[in-house]
Amino acid sequence: MFRFHKTLDIVTLFHKAGSPASTRAATLLKQISANATETATEDQASDHSHQTHPKRARQEFELNITEDPPTPDQLKTILEYVGKNRISSVVQGASTENEALKKFRENQENFKRPVVVDWNNGKAVASDQESEILKMLEQESSKE
Repeated sequence: MFRFHKTLDIVTLFHKAGSPASTRAATLLKQISANATETATEDQASDHSHQTHPKRARQEFELNITEDPPTPDQLKTILEYVGKNRISSVVQGASTENEALKKFRENQENFKRPVVVDWNNGKAVASDQESEILKMLEQESSKE
C-alpha cells in the first residue's frame, strides 16, 4: 500500500554569526530538531500514543539557518506573525509595518537577529530566549 508522507514544517532562523544571542538560538533549535527527529524515528517503529514525552512534544521539522536577510515579502509575513505590538523587536526603531519596511529598505542591518520563524504554523519570535522559542514551537504540536 502506498502512503503519502506529510511534508515537514519549515522553521527558519535568521542568524548573525557574530552574535552570542543568535548562536544560542541556533544551538537550541538544533537540539529541538534533533530531539524531534529522534522521536519521529521511534514513532515510526511502534505506536507510542499511550506514552507522553513532555520534552519531545514537537513534531519533526526542517530547520533552515540563514545569515541572509529576509526578502521584503518574508519580512511582511514575519511582521504579521509577531503582531503589531512586537514590530520593534524585529526592525530597529520601527513601530508600524510601513515604517519597518521603509527602515529595512534603507538599511537591512535594521533587521534584528535572531528571528525564528515557523512558516507552516504562522508564528515568529524575535528573541534568543529559550522559553519563548520553546513555547512557539510547542504551541504547534498541541494543536494536532
